[in-house]
Amino acid sequence: MLTILGFAMIATFLVLIMLKKMSPIAALVLIPALFCVFVGKGGKLGDYVIDGVTGLAPTAAMLMFAIVYFGVMIDVGLFDPVVRGILRFCKADPLRIVVGTAVLAAIVSLDGDGSTTFMITVSAMYPLYKRLKMSLVVMTGVAAMANGVMNTLPWGGPTARAATALKVDASDIFVPMIPALAMGLLFVMVLAYVLGRRERARLGVLTLDEVLVEETETVLVGAGATAQAGGFGTGGDLADEAAGDGFQGLDPDRPTLRPKLYWFNALLTVVLLTAMIMEWLPIPVLFLLGAALALTVNFPHMPDQKARIAAHAENVLNVSGMVFAAAVFTGVLQGTGMVDHMAEWLVDNVPDGMGPHMALVTGVLSIPLTYFMSNDGFYFGVLPVLAEAGQAHGVSSLEIARASIVGQPLHMSSPLVPAVYVLVGMAKVEFGDHTRFVVKWAALTSLVVLGSALLFGIV
Repeated sequence: MLTILGFAMIATFLVLIMLKKMSPIAALVLIPALFCVFVGKGGKLGDYVIDGVTGLAPTAAMLMFAIVYFGVMIDVGLFDPVVRGILRFCKADPLRIVVGTAVLAAIVSLDGDGSTTFMITVSAMYPLYKRLKMSLVVMTGVAAMANGVMNTLPWGGPTARAATALKVDASDIFVPMIPALAMGLLFVMVLAYVLGRRERARLGVLTLDEVLVEETETVLVGAGATAQAGGFGTGGDLADEAAGDGFQGLDPDRPTLRPKLYWFNALLTVVLLTAMIMEWLPIPVLFLLGAALALTVNFPHMPDQKARIAAHAENVLNVSGMVFAAAVFTGVLQGTGMVDHMAEWLVDNVPDGMGPHMALVTGVLSIPLTYFMSNDGFYFGVLPVLAEAGQAHGVSSLEIARASIVGQPLHMSSPLVPAVYVLVGMAKVEFGDHTRFVVKWAALTSLVVLGSALLFGIV
């Protein structure tokens, strides 16, 4: 019964958000609360929610201060050279822009943190997508898939969890998987190329100057008298005004720039990311300290600090609110025992004849299971059971562990992953639209990784 209700709860949530019948926050809160009552454990809902919130509170804190930190770094111009380099490569060609999105997301993912990757990628690419009227779900989908493949890095989380759960070395899991993961990343790049060609066919290729002229003419038609009266200034300013949230993040004259502090900010960011990778302190603590230091040094006056915090408050509230709402979902799934029953049902229904192929079974199961549950739930709850079943048929724990990470390209778009809300929030994309677009492509990417691992004899 709990198995059926668990799958029904997840299906109800996904259907409602993809059909836009409920907002993600409302669905994450109300649907599990309703199913908790169906299970007959409504009286324990408070305990389940508190447990869920307690478990996700460090993540919410990390995201809050990470958004403030990287928001300040964007304000002061730290990433402007990177953005300009990407823009020089992309020009105004939709194909290059989509491929550039995949490349940038993959490179930035080397820090092992999805939220950081999405903040930098969206900040760099959003103005181009917006100005050229490109599909924003293409940007979020490509970024999520590239990050999902790179999320398998030993310091990214899943590989370390698999190593811990099965008591094997993380490098023994990751290093042999490099050829398969490389094929997965190559597939993402090819997919970006195909999607870029589709966008190019739809929009054509312009130069940025042509886009500026087009937008200038649009505004002049609607506000000719004001422009003639000097209300807008230069044509470039006029285009920026027309674009709303267009290229303002790259405005070389914005008052928040701190060119004299560029190398300080670069060093601070390198130290912060190094400390995060080396685990010198918990990540929430690192971003809290980093945000406080960045604000203090770059904006020593209190009104300026308040203005920067206020400028990023909307993103902070949206993301942290979504994380705490997701805590209700995960709390009910785990507290009622639904997730355990779902995992047991799936494992029990593996045909006996598949025993010698448990690595393949693990890889296939990792795709939906890491989407429907947290990485902790899968790697510490389900993976040991799969490994035990595999060992009974002569399949090593290392093979099981390697196969278990192939579902990460899809996992990064799971409604239970806080970082995805940073991605869709900053890109101003509906979560349901992102889900509808990305699920098929991300699942296919995972299958490419799994197929490559089988072809190369890795699992």
